[in-house]
Amino acid sequence: MNSSLRLIAPAIIPPLEEGFRPAVLANHAFLDEVGAGGEPVVIGLERESGKLSRFETRVFPPGHPHAPASLAYLQGIVEFLLWSRGGFRLYVGGPAWIGEALRQHYSASGAGRFDVAFMGQQVYQQPFTVEGVRPEQVPPARESGMAIGGHLNGYRIGFDLGASDRKVSAVVDGKVLYSEEVTWEPRKQADPGYHYREIMAGIQAAIARMGKVQAIGGSSAGILINNRPMVASLFRGVPEARFDEVRNLFSRISAELGVPVVVINDGDVTALAGAMSLEANGVLGIAMGSSQAAGYLDPQGHILGWLNELAFAPIDLNPAGPVDEWSGAVGAGSQYFSQQCVFRLAPRAGIAIPDGLIDAERLAFVQARLEAGHEGAVRIWQTMGAALGYGIAHYADFYAFKHVLILGRCTSGQGGRLLLDGAQAVLQREFPELAGRVQILLPDEKNRRVGQAIAAASLPEILQG
Repeated sequence: MNSSLRLIAPAIIPPLEEGFRPAVLANHAFLDEVGAGGEPVVIGLERESGKLSRFETRVFPPGHPHAPASLAYLQGIVEFLLWSRGGFRLYVGGPAWIGEALRQHYSASGAGRFDVAFMGQQVYQQPFTVEGVRPEQVPPARESGMAIGGHLNGYRIGFDLGASDRKVSAVVDGKVLYSEEVTWEPRKQADPGYHYREIMAGIQAAIARMGKVQAIGGSSAGILINNRPMVASLFRGVPEARFDEVRNLFSRISAELGVPVVVINDGDVTALAGAMSLEANGVLGIAMGSSQAAGYLDPQGHILGWLNELAFAPIDLNPAGPVDEWSGAVGAGSQYFSQQCVFRLAPRAGIAIPDGLIDAERLAFVQARLEAGHEGAVRIWQTMGAALGYGIAHYADFYAFKHVLILGRCTSGQGGRLLLDGAQAVLQREFPELAGRVQILLPDEKNRRVGQAIAAASLPEILQG
């Protein structure tokens, strides 16, 4: 897809990923070559309830000898927008030939057919379409941000559902009375009853500590729309014939316990946790666990209903880069900002992970080598840190943020400091202006592990009466 873009070698090369070619550097080089006299292009993405996101850029005009690079550039932009913002209707406001090329790309038989099926059938449950129009014909933006969380009065439970563990916290008037973290393997389970029983076990354990509950908030990997999981790796093993049981899981728990239950994407809860601790807005949250999760609170402190599935948005344009096993995306965030990266790089680092371990144990095995000073383990986290710096710079072209909060199992122990140092070094070297206005934050160890469950507890308002 990106073969006609000029790929730029980074100034700081990730130690175990010498072929890494950051998307942000290629995009910036392209725009520098286009210059101020380029052809304007407006991308519009419509999603549920008439919401629409716009993104404006510029490309080489038709007939320019470098025009083919315009299509490669825009394919990358649209791919990022689809995974970050979501949508089932794509407006391409620009040269007609580019609109037609993207219509073919995002067709049932085109190279982007995975995105077409995923966005259309699974997430928004309606046909995915592409409309080529003039820039001025792209509809105006219709974003409906809303404030979330920050409610800590009363008896509350917060849970965080990850692919390797589930966490729960009992919170009374803003004070944490109890937290637990339990290892589980939800992705291998075909019976939705397994998920229900496990989640309820955590909730009941928290209720036992408080004596009652008035509200429950949840953080879950995957895409949730109106409190319903539409797609999530946690429920990958559940057959489609029974997936409505998953979509209705949290409404069932709410009805049975008689309290409000609000569940949102774990990345958004990461961002919320950062905003609550900082007492500031404009926060991008990145959770580095079994996969990468991301969430965003805009400068007004609102979530916008964007997907923020940055795990599947490429940050590396090396055509020989790592491939996401599920989406097929090359160089996606999941391969750099999660335990998948640790497992992928371990052989290159001279670390043999024993067979027969579940993923949480495999990560702990490598982390133990890191804490012991194993040189190869250090290089794994240095690789992730350098990639994170270029990833943050890429995200800054699409999100307005002042703070980046990183959480998750991969940030525990010495790994967190290596990630932070690596990312900051990249920003200071390659993106000094961005380094001067963006703060990368690593919470303390306790908040790294259970901070999301605590923030999740603040999501619902307690019903009066």
